[in-house]
Amino acid sequence: MKIEQIYTGCLAQGAYYIESNGEVAIIDPLRETQQYVDKAEAENAKIKYIFETHFHADFVSGHVDLAKKTGATIVFGPGAETDYNIHTAKDNEEFKLGNITIKVLHTPGHTLESSCFLLIDENGKNHALFSGDTLFLGDVGRPDLAIKSDLTKEDLAGMLFDSLRNKIMTLSDDIIVYPAHGAGSACGKNLSKETVGVLGEQKKTNYALRADMTKAEFIKEVLDGMAPPPQYFAKNALMNKLGYDKFEDVLKQGNTALSPETFEHLANEEGALVLDVRTEKDFVKAHIPNSIFIGIHGGFAPWVGALITDLKQPILLITPKGKEQETVTRLSRVGYDNTLGYLEGGMEAWKNTGKDIESIETISAEEFSKQFKKEPIQVLDVRKDGEYQSEHLEGENVKHFALDYINNNMNAIDKNKTYFLHCAGGYRSVIAASILKARGFDNLVDISGGFAAIKNTDLTTTDFVCPSTL
Repeated sequence: MKIEQIYTGCLAQGAYYIESNGEVAIIDPLRETQQYVDKAEAENAKIKYIFETHFHADFVSGHVDLAKKTGATIVFGPGAETDYNIHTAKDNEEFKLGNITIKVLHTPGHTLESSCFLLIDENGKNHALFSGDTLFLGDVGRPDLAIKSDLTKEDLAGMLFDSLRNKIMTLSDDIIVYPAHGAGSACGKNLSKETVGVLGEQKKTNYALRADMTKAEFIKEVLDGMAPPPQYFAKNALMNKLGYDKFEDVLKQGNTALSPETFEHLANEEGALVLDVRTEKDFVKAHIPNSIFIGIHGGFAPWVGALITDLKQPILLITPKGKEQETVTRLSRVGYDNTLGYLEGGMEAWKNTGKDIESIETISAEEFSKQFKKEPIQVLDVRKDGEYQSEHLEGENVKHFALDYINNNMNAIDKNKTYFLHCAGGYRSVIAASILKARGFDNLVDISGGFAAIKNTDLTTTDFVCPSTL
C-alpha cells in the first residue's frame, strides 16, 4: 500500500494518490491531471477510482478530465448530482482497491454531499481518514457553501456537528488524518500549517471536537468571525458540478506568444484584461497602462478569484520569462479558462516598440514617516479586517478597507486626493494601486515594505491585540 499527499501551496490544497496491488485511487485531483496518469504508469498501475470529497468551491478539480483519460469511476457522496457520469455512493459503501478497502462516510455540513473516505488496510484495520473539508487540522469546514440549498448556514453547521460526533469522533485515536486543506485556505478560519495529523490529537486540540460542546455552542463558535466566501467560490463549485473545458485545450490557447501589436489590439478591441504577474517591484517601475498586478509569487490564484469577477473574462498575460505555462495553469485551477496569450518578450519588447508605459510612485517607510508628521496626508490600509483591528497606524486621515472588497469601496475614496497605500509587506498594496489606477485614481503612492516597515519608524500605532482574541 502506498499513500502520497500531493500538496499545492498556492491553493493550500492536498490531493492524494493511493495505490495497492496495481490499482490506484486519486482523491480530490488538481485541474492538471497528466501528473497522476504518469505516476500510475511509472508504477505499472491503473487508476480505478477518483474520489471527490465534495463539490470544491476554492478550486476546479481535475476529476472530469482524469476520468476521460483513464476510464476511472468518479465517486461522490450521497446526494451528489452532476451533468457527467459518476457513481453516487451510499453511506458506508465500500470500494475495493487492490488489497485495501475505501469506505464512504457521509458527513454533511460543509456541503450536503460532503463525505470522508476511510482507508481500511490489508489486515482489515482502519488506517487513515481522508477528511476533505469536513475536518481540518485545527478547524472544520465552513458551513455556508452548499450549492442552491434552502438550508441556512446555521442548519448546515448543525449537520456538521452531528457528522463530526457520529461519524468521525467515534473512530480510534490512532487513525491518520489527511485533510483537503491547510493554512492559507479560505475554506476554514484557523487551519494548521501541518498537513497530516492523527485523530487523537485533533480530539484534544481542535476546538470543534470538544467532547463537552453542545450543538448550540458549536454553531456559534464555527460561525463566529467567519468572513463572507470569496466571490469565485460559488462559480468554481458549479464548474465542478456541471463540468468544464478540457485542461489541455485551455493551456494550448493561453500559452500562446503574442507580438506587442497583437497584444495591444486584443486589449483595446476585444476588451481583454491585461494581467501582470511579475514582482511588485518590477510593476511599480514600469507597466502597461490599465494593467492589473497580481504577482505569481504570492497568493496568486485566490487573489485572482477574489478580484476578477468574471470567470469568462478574456485575459492577456505579462509574465516573468519561463512562467507563461505555469501562469495559465494556475489561472485554470480557479476556473479562469479564457487566457488569450502572453506578451512575447515581456515589458522589454513593449518598451522597444515605443508604446506607452506607466509607473507607480513608491517611497520608503522612513520618507513616509517624515511626510506623515509634517502635513495631513491620506493613508489607505488594505490589509484584512483582522490585521487592521489587531494593530494599525493612528491618525484621522487613515482609512481602511480590505483588498478583498476593493471593488465595493470605490466610492469611499476621492480621485482628487493623493493616497499613500500600504498592506503588511507590499504585495497587496501594489495590487490595490493597480486596480485603483486602472479605474482612474492617478494620485497614488505605495509605501515600500508595508506595515512591517512602518512599525520600524517612530510613528504611533495602536496597541497590538492578538487576532485570536478579537
